[in-house]
Amino acid sequence: MTMLQVIDGGVTSPVGFQASGIHCGIKRERPDLCVIFSERPARCAIAYTQNKVRAAPIEIMMRKDPKQLQAIIVNSGNANALTGNKGLYDAKEMCSLTADALKINEELVGVASTGVISRFLPMGPISSGIPKAVEALARGRNADIDAAKAIMTTDTKLKEAACTVTLKDGTKVTIGGITKGSGMIAPNMKVLHATTLSFITTDAVVTKNVNAKWQEMMDQSFNVISVDGDQSTNDICMLMANGMAGGTAADTDPAFWEGIKFVAQSLAKQVVVDGEGATKLIEVKVVEAKTSREARSAARAIISSNLVKTAIFGADPNFGRILAALGNSEAAFKIEDVKLTVSDDDISVVLFEKGSPTMIPGSQSEKDARKILSGKRIAVELALGMGHSSGEAWGCDLSYDYVKINADYTT
Repeated sequence: MTMLQVIDGGVTSPVGFQASGIHCGIKRERPDLCVIFSERPARCAIAYTQNKVRAAPIEIMMRKDPKQLQAIIVNSGNANALTGNKGLYDAKEMCSLTADALKINEELVGVASTGVISRFLPMGPISSGIPKAVEALARGRNADIDAAKAIMTTDTKLKEAACTVTLKDGTKVTIGGITKGSGMIAPNMKVLHATTLSFITTDAVVTKNVNAKWQEMMDQSFNVISVDGDQSTNDICMLMANGMAGGTAADTDPAFWEGIKFVAQSLAKQVVVDGEGATKLIEVKVVEAKTSREARSAARAIISSNLVKTAIFGADPNFGRILAALGNSEAAFKIEDVKLTVSDDDISVVLFEKGSPTMIPGSQSEKDARKILSGKRIAVELALGMGHSSGEAWGCDLSYDYVKINADYTT
């Protein structure tokens, strides 16, 4: 059994990590500049957005293709996307200024931005803010919270998670992370090639290239969430492992990756719960699929459907929308073998089975279904009858407030 313990912590919980979050002047009043720092260089793994329009910081990071990082500089309020050569220069300058303030090599500094697209960064406030952010670096809960707040845009809640795990050799390692995301959320991040910005730190020893395993973590967390179906120009998720807990390498230790998955999934679910205008969490599980890839494809197709999202917002048990979304996925199935169930913590209702609806209009089952869909958490399960694989995805409803928030975003 995995020795995983959830702790009250964040990005500085692992040994050797510090962070800060300050207001430098990009936004009017809220914190807008974050630094995450490791006392020694950390092995890293990074996943990037697959949107063909990539923001300048994403381009800079992909060109660097770092194997190690010691610091990350992040700004909110401005995405530095669609800003041409000046945007690339400014992103590189953020790395350079951070490296100078920390007295480390510029190649060890990562950069990320989030906010309004197609506006140049206000480099005056950023240039003067970076030394202040470095000076404010600290460890502990206040530093965790400051950093988490500084990367927020339309988020209404800061998002962090942390746990400890015991490895096979008895070493206890800590994993912590922060993320931001509320709108333009439908990540499809790939390693080496997400608007969620996510930063996960650990003091575990990692000695090898773990890109394949990091991709697996993305495919089971951030890549199976959707708020609005729009993939950002700025999505990025970084892992930093500085090895300061000691012990043997955790590269292939199942307990270590169970801890990473827990933090990544916790952060991903916090994003959809805080989706712009969201009132409900939708958890979709697909079972009896041919492969886990097909199961995840089906689950993601359902939580990405605006018709499904709006039906759930209105507590309308319109199961046809769910099955139509299933039909748009990669999953193989025969409709006569599909079973569709909705549930909450108290009630479960089968809506469709053996090729026919099982919910009769005006019946108690319809009343129960509407009650389930009126709650804050809705579980949807589809059994495909094709195999033994399963997959999950998480999303939120689409409300009137989503339109209002995004209609007024730049004003």
